[in-house]
Amino acid sequence: MAPADPTELAAIHAEAFAHPWTPAEFADLLSQPGVFAVVEAEGFILMRVVLDEAEILTLAVRPDARRAGLGGRLTGQGVVTAARAGAARLFLEVAQDNAAARALYARAGFEQIGRRRAYYATADGGRTDALVLGLDLASNPHKAPLP
Repeated sequence: MAPADPTELAAIHAEAFAHPWTPAEFADLLSQPGVFAVVEAEGFILMRVVLDEAEILTLAVRPDARRAGLGGRLTGQGVVTAARAGAARLFLEVAQDNAAARALYARAGFEQIGRRRAYYATADGGRTDALVLGLDLASNPHKAPLP
């Protein structure tokens, strides 16, 4: 897997989110052990594996490339990479009001296991809950869409 370019990740993230991460934040994350990105021209998934647990840190797809299967493909590739790195369980947080992302993760087999109240800032200055989702890779390694 080729190294991810923090500037390119930040550019895609800025198109996808109201509160984007900076190139420096991506560079810092990518320098940490266990962090990897699966990158395509129109989107990416950034993940971290620590021992037998993995976390999706962010998934971003450019708005004009949405609804074409890229998010599912990136999720599937990320799941496979995390499992190969030894992860038995995968976690993520998603904004409760992000219906498209919630549907994507539900199709991949993720289930809600918790909630973080007022976790995310919204574009209008408010707050929204994060849903904590989990996927058991050990008992169901092929549930997520595969590349």
